[in-house]
Amino acid sequence: MSTALRGSMSLFQARTLAGTPLSVLDPKGSPTIEETYAKMASRLQVVRKTLNRPLTLAEKILFAHLDDPTTKVIRGETYLKLRPDRVAMQDATAQMAVLQFISSGLPKTAVPSTIHCDHLIAAENGSAKDLHAAQVTNKEVYDFLASAGAKFGIGFWKPGSGIIHQIILENYAFPGGLIIGTDSHTPNAGGLGLLAIGVGGADAVDVMASMPWELKAPKVIGVKLTGEMSGWTSPKDVILKLAGILTVKGGTGAIVEYFGPGVETVSATGLATIANMGAEIGATTSTFPYTQKMSDYLRATKREGLADAADKFKANLSADEGCEYDQLIEINLSDLKPHLNGPFTPDWAHVVGPEFKKTLEEKKWPEELSAGLIGSCTNSSYEDMTRSAALTKQALAAGLKFKVPFHVTPGSEQVRATIDRDGLIGTFEEAGASVLANACGPCIGQWHRKDVEKGSKNSIITSYNRNFAKRNDGNPGTHAFVSSPELVTATAFAGTITFDPTRDTIKTPDGKDFKFAPPVGMELPPRGFDPGEDTFQAPPENSSGLEVSVDPASQRLALLEAFDRWNGKDLTDMPVLIKAKGKCTTDHISMAGPWLKFRGHLDNISNNLLIGAENAETGKINEVTNIITGEKGKVPEVARQYKAKGVSWVVVGDENYGEGSSREHAALEPRHLGGRAIIVKSFARIHETNLKKQGMLPLTFADPKDYDRISGHDRLSILGLSDLQPGKPLKVLVKPAGGKAPFEITVNHTFNEEQIDWFKYGSALNRMKAMAK
Repeated sequence: MSTALRGSMSLFQARTLAGTPLSVLDPKGSPTIEETYAKMASRLQVVRKTLNRPLTLAEKILFAHLDDPTTKVIRGETYLKLRPDRVAMQDATAQMAVLQFISSGLPKTAVPSTIHCDHLIAAENGSAKDLHAAQVTNKEVYDFLASAGAKFGIGFWKPGSGIIHQIILENYAFPGGLIIGTDSHTPNAGGLGLLAIGVGGADAVDVMASMPWELKAPKVIGVKLTGEMSGWTSPKDVILKLAGILTVKGGTGAIVEYFGPGVETVSATGLATIANMGAEIGATTSTFPYTQKMSDYLRATKREGLADAADKFKANLSADEGCEYDQLIEINLSDLKPHLNGPFTPDWAHVVGPEFKKTLEEKKWPEELSAGLIGSCTNSSYEDMTRSAALTKQALAAGLKFKVPFHVTPGSEQVRATIDRDGLIGTFEEAGASVLANACGPCIGQWHRKDVEKGSKNSIITSYNRNFAKRNDGNPGTHAFVSSPELVTATAFAGTITFDPTRDTIKTPDGKDFKFAPPVGMELPPRGFDPGEDTFQAPPENSSGLEVSVDPASQRLALLEAFDRWNGKDLTDMPVLIKAKGKCTTDHISMAGPWLKFRGHLDNISNNLLIGAENAETGKINEVTNIITGEKGKVPEVARQYKAKGVSWVVVGDENYGEGSSREHAALEPRHLGGRAIIVKSFARIHETNLKKQGMLPLTFADPKDYDRISGHDRLSILGLSDLQPGKPLKVLVKPAGGKAPFEITVNHTFNEEQIDWFKYGSALNRMKAMAK
């Protein structure tokens, strides 16, 4: 909670006469919780008559936000038109979302919306210096976003406020709500029993422009939690185990809904951790039934009115008895063991202990740790920090210090101020830790690491959510493992990734064997939260005289030009820009780290297009052949060469293409540089939608074996586009290199009628502007 809340108490008291605001930080006239729940109840009445069956919690929340509650919904088939309660944007993705909103010509956002400055702060010299450096380096971007927020009615959280997902949990999330956010870890807010879904910026623009948001009705995976955690087991272990069961694509097209008596035993912030990392299994989002611990958290964050309303609405905040799930998994928390997952993928699950050590030795992974990092949006709650601090106190009492660099990232200014007041930061620093800024930092590659040479093999352990190659420090040799903050803390004292705190000991300076006792923490601060510095900028009630300008000479911001409309003809003789092999995440397609500074300048950031993808022909990174000239070049360079000659191109990819971040730049860049289609074995949900929004053709092989029949030197023609229809496959004519006989393959798509219009108009934004005329 920001100190803006303290100054808003009189506003809060006045407005509660008419109802309780969803957030006292929202503009005047924004919806109240009473209005919201009344609308939800009314829609659910209609839905129940239409469907006449028990509903899961996920369905209740989705269907209570339907634009047309008479819609007959079939999971996995029906496209839903939804009315979200809120839009949240982090600063890296907000730039493009705001630029698209400016292009729409609309004066104000139609729903409460916020911008959060958390992605552009790099970790290097400690929190204060890093924050100051970011404020200087990114001044142009921050000024643009702040002025756009003021102009269009968007709340603005300044740099240093904290990570978007923690701010949403503390200030805006409410049980039963529907939030969309331009970050893949938006589902973090599910810890308070709502649906929070990561989207691309174009989706956010739709909602801010008062258009219904479209989502294919997800399937629902039920996860029954029984028992109760104890000892070294933490909420993080629930999702680490589930990732091992479902893999990185097992949740695609589905909402994960947890239920059962075990849910009641987990704190709201612990549930948020589980929901946060649901993004790593490809899930649309994750949610939980309303619990007493959620009510406790709402009251602890000064939202008693929301808690009271949720208590009364509780019957609609859990699944109906007899509801059916598309898949059912059971996890007994009493039997759950501490996990760590990795390296290079978050679904490679290992139970801490002898078996993991055996695997490490077989794979020849580095056993010695080079760094430990806790915090980030996944694990930076007060509970997380108190449990890690308790372990640190034990080690200090035994005369121990961290054996490796240990970095602590508070998730918000409120968490930082509270753990500072309560002495936790002092405890960490006494043991040798450094405290980073309230920002994403190393979790998203914003880590100017100097202690390890690039290319050298090393192991790190974090309490983050992702661990793709080069994700944290840009080093392909870094083996990153994700685990709980407790295990990260213990291993950082031991200095090895294989340390098992349930069995192993550490030699103290006086030669004794020290063994950790299991960590004990506090879910909520006994003295209440300290809001810290006021970092929130509310939009003015009257913004008619305000302007948002972009310098035409800027290298970081550029107004958008509309993409060209489809010319009505088949796309023919398109060279394959690259045939990508294996994992091709949005990090591979559009890297973060140093490229974040160009997120508001489409042409400049397009210079990172697919520079992390592996060329299936050669095994090389960022090297392809221009099949017109025969010369080799970097992927974006060759794409620009094709574009300069008016030649459209296509990408061929593997399974789960585009997994990871919600960044729509991974869709904007190929479109900007002349790409027209991406043909793969399967897509991650958000990326497939982002491609459609930008007028691209995301297509999948009807026969996955056809991937092997195409080379990176072939030309492809996509046929039958004049008869593009929902559910109707397309034909692709493949002209192999070297004069071999052409052949046809079949590809599938998931376009509906409206999405076909996006393709025809050249983008969803083009269509929206045309419809507004």
